[in-house]
Amino acid sequence: MSQLKVCVYAICKNEAPFVEQWMESMKEADLIVVTDTGSTDDTVEKLRELGAVVYVDEIKPWRFDVARNISLDHVSEDVDICVCTDLDERFEPGWRENLEKAWMNHKPEHQGPIAKTGRYLYNWSLKPDGSPGVQFHYFKVHQRQGFRWKCPVHEYVEYVGTMPLEAIFIEGMVLNHYPDPTKSRGSYLPLLELAVEEAPEDDRMCYYLGREYMYKSQWQQCIDTLKKYLELPKALWNEERCAAMRWIAKSYGQLGQVQDAYAWYYRAIAEAPHMRDPFVEFAVLCYTQEDWPMTLLMAEEALNIKERSKTFVNAEQAWDHTADDLCAIAAFQMNLPEKALDHAREALSLTPNDERLKNNLRLIEAAQPKR
Repeated sequence: MSQLKVCVYAICKNEAPFVEQWMESMKEADLIVVTDTGSTDDTVEKLRELGAVVYVDEIKPWRFDVARNISLDHVSEDVDICVCTDLDERFEPGWRENLEKAWMNHKPEHQGPIAKTGRYLYNWSLKPDGSPGVQFHYFKVHQRQGFRWKCPVHEYVEYVGTMPLEAIFIEGMVLNHYPDPTKSRGSYLPLLELAVEEAPEDDRMCYYLGREYMYKSQWQQCIDTLKKYLELPKALWNEERCAAMRWIAKSYGQLGQVQDAYAWYYRAIAEAPHMRDPFVEFAVLCYTQEDWPMTLLMAEEALNIKERSKTFVNAEQAWDHTADDLCAIAAFQMNLPEKALDHAREALSLTPNDERLKNNLRLIEAAQPKR
């Protein structure tokens, strides 16, 4: 019999198509508590039919942190572990057992009572074959007491208690994301602008705001905001700094300022040379400029990196066929037939149904010198 009481809690609005699979995925919990923020479809009815405890709370003006805190307040005080998810996410089976095992077997670094939070593998996107695309570690598992949600958007759960806090990695606990492509992220930009206005020294919100400007193709705003982020005293996480430099480089590229883009990609690589992402993105830019030696150099350097980051987002492009594909094209243009052939074969092996990669391989094979 379990020694721990585990509760999954969530917020939702108009997510009826996700209810059944989400509930099936979360059923290993002792309790499922959902806060609906104003659905006009049958989300609430479906959740209740399948056993969820549902509260309805309308949040005006909308803020994700307020909604999350209301949802957490609905979780009973006798719960040991809280697991926050969204309805477009699903755990792989066996997650509860892995969670309890990690929680119970954790050896505290501090003497006396401690607070615990959990990290686990999160696949933000999946490839058509079901393998991971964008992947990173997530952090929405925590004990019931001493935690509150913070920030209007890109919210995170913050420890506000007094005991020492220790993070536990939960081996084998994997959450997969199945996003709704029709769902708008239109509220993100104004909420991020509000977050930076509320806390101008918050490096995390400043980074997210700059990235959002990039998503909106507001290139100069992206550059200006992320340069401010890099100057903040607490902006010390090298992998996030690397990402900010990558977004600045991309923005300069979009503005046609290629020399500036090159310079910022060099800075990004220097900031986090253990990550593939800046090398691959730099190689893509070099490809658009038909700078074949640099394309080949950057893509080969990316391939020399064999391990993904365990603390930051790993872009799908950095770990799929892209680097080998760029190597093949650049080597072909530089009259390096054997190198081009090796990389073209490897690219196709990684994405075997891609017609462009098949055509490239045929072209490169046909150009091989006769022996």
